[in-house]
Order: sequence, then structure tokens, then C-alpha cells
Amino acid sequence: MPHRKIIRSWVIPISRRSTAIALLLSAIDFSLFGLGLAAIIWTPWILAKIALGVVTGFIIGRLFILGHDACHQSFTPNRKLNTWLGRLLFMPSLTPYSLWAVGHNVVHHGYTNLKGFDFVWQPRTIEEFRALPRWRRQLERVYRSGFGPGLYYMIDMWWKRMYFPSRKQMPTRRAEFMWDGVLVTAVAAVWIAGLAWAALATDQSFWGLFIAGFAIPVLFWKAMMGFVVYVHHTHTEVAWYEDKVTWAAAQPFVSTTVHLTFGRYWGSLLHHIMEHTAHHVDMSVPLYRLKQAQKKLETMLPGRIVIQKFSWKWYFDTARRCKLYDFKRLCWTDFRGRPTSTPLPMPEASAAAGEA
Repeated sequence: MPHRKIIRSWVIPISRRSTAIALLLSAIDFSLFGLGLAAIIWTPWILAKIALGVVTGFIIGRLFILGHDACHQSFTPNRKLNTWLGRLLFMPSLTPYSLWAVGHNVVHHGYTNLKGFDFVWQPRTIEEFRALPRWRRQLERVYRSGFGPGLYYMIDMWWKRMYFPSRKQMPTRRAEFMWDGVLVTAVAAVWIAGLAWAALATDQSFWGLFIAGFAIPVLFWKAMMGFVVYVHHTHTEVAWYEDKVTWAAAQPFVSTTVHLTFGRYWGSLLHHIMEHTAHHVDMSVPLYRLKQAQKKLETMLPGRIVIQKFSWKWYFDTARRCKLYDFKRLCWTDFRGRPTSTPLPMPEASAAAGEA
């Protein structure tokens, strides 16, 4: 595997940023979000309201992906504009910008799939699982059932780590953490108040509009986000590591993420966030250049990148097999500790020295 600097040099010419493209994408998705809420209010049919709530939740996901780029400073060439756009684009998903930046940019990208550092879908060992209280073992089973990504994201990521986190979860205390929490709380309050006003103005049930216009979009978004982060780094050919030397030797910026491929149009609908290897190799590549950057990497590194065609069969098979992890053998296990994947080769420590 070439040194990371060499690999990044392949995509740097591709990673030019455009303020015009960024603003256009933001305007389109904010317009779609507004139209989605308006349609929920004005359509008289309950099933249509529910369906539009799901669509609006998907649009929240698109807005979040744009904000994710802005938070990486890869959306536009202007740092201040990225910061303000990021906060604005994160509002519909109720994501505190500064806390996301620390957890995602610093921890997740800095230590992807390193146990004790990267907390995103970090697997437990059989010993750790057995030491949990019974209720927490049951919750872990739900999380890893294939049906629990939304619950995982809502509880373990958003509630615990982003929405006014405790000192245990976030020992560092900054004023911006609190104010970003206040900001998303205010956004939620204004959003719900707007739906209450619309219900009164159109003689509808407040609770009906609340469920279709707030609860369903937010819950769908959380399920979408939990699913995306799960499939990005959970695969039988993707390893987790428990020590930095072995982890660094594995060239984690390439080996610990999955390029999940979909049908013809889904890549664009998801703003190409599934071209995830290129994003981890170089966070400065904007989402509107990721497809080109991913293609470049896969051309230059044939057979080195995990590429997986998505199907629900593959997804639920992965969920069935990837319950716990054996960090000594580098393989996934079930909840009894029985191996469910082929052990991966242990990286050589000399590779870590070369990376350093």
C-alpha cells in the first residue's frame, strides 16, 4: 500500500471546491424541505401525510450530508461560510454543529475503527457483552438486529454524545457546545410551534400534524443516519483493532471503510456519501467530486478497497454475522462468541512505521 501522502496526491487535483455549487445544492435541498412540510400541512389524506413525512425525513438526510461537508471545511473555499452553512444545514436534523465536529472530524476520522477511540458502532468482545446488565445485553441485540440503527443513533450517538452530553461522555466543556444545544432546541420549538399554528389555521389535529410533520421526518432521518454509519464501517472484510500499532499498520484510511454501491440514481440522491473511501482518504474532497475521486482510487488501488453491492439480503446477513468482535483473531462473532467471518490477516508492525 502506498503512503497516505501519495494516495492523497492522486485526489488533490480533483478536490477543488465551488461556492456556487455549494449554495445551489443548499438552496435546492432547503426548498425541498420547505415544500415537504407545506405538502404535509395541505394534503388532506392521512396516508399521504405519512408518506410525505418519510420523504421529508430523507430530505433532512440530504441536508445533513451537505452540512457534514461544510463541517469538514470541504463544501466551499471559504472557512467562515462553511461554518455558518454547516450550522444552518444541520438545523433540520437537530444536530449540534460543534459537538458533531469533535466526535466526527476529530475522533471518528482520526481513529476510524480503533477500539476505545472511535465510538461509532464499536463492537464489543464476548467478555464485555457478558459483563453487561441483562437489559443492556437485550438493547445490544436490538441495535445489531438489522432493525435497530435508528434507535442506536438516537440513543447512543445523538442523545448521549450530542444533545447536552454529560461530563462522562464529553469531559471537555466549551460554551459553544451548550449554545449549539440551545440552538437545535430552539429550532425544534419553532418547528413544532409552526405546525401548531398551521393546525389551528387549517382546522386540523395538532397531533396529526406533529406526527406527520415532525416525528416521522425526525425518526426516519435517525434511522437513515444509523443505517448509513453502520454500513460504512461494518463488513466481514473490514476489521476493528484494539491497539494503535496494529491499527496504523492496517492503513485504516483505506481498509476500514466500505464503498457501498446502489442503483443508478441512488448515489446522486444521497449526494455520493457512499463513495466513502475517498472521503476517508481526504476529507477535503467535496461531495460533488467524491464519485470522481472514488473512481480514481479504485483504479489506482485495485483489489485494496472493499466494494459491496447493496442488497437487503447482504445487509441482513451482515447484521446476522456481525454481532461481537474477536480483536485477537480479527473476526466477527455471534453473541455466543462463535466466529461468523473468516479471520483477517494481522497487519505487520513495519507498515505502521512506514505510515508514521
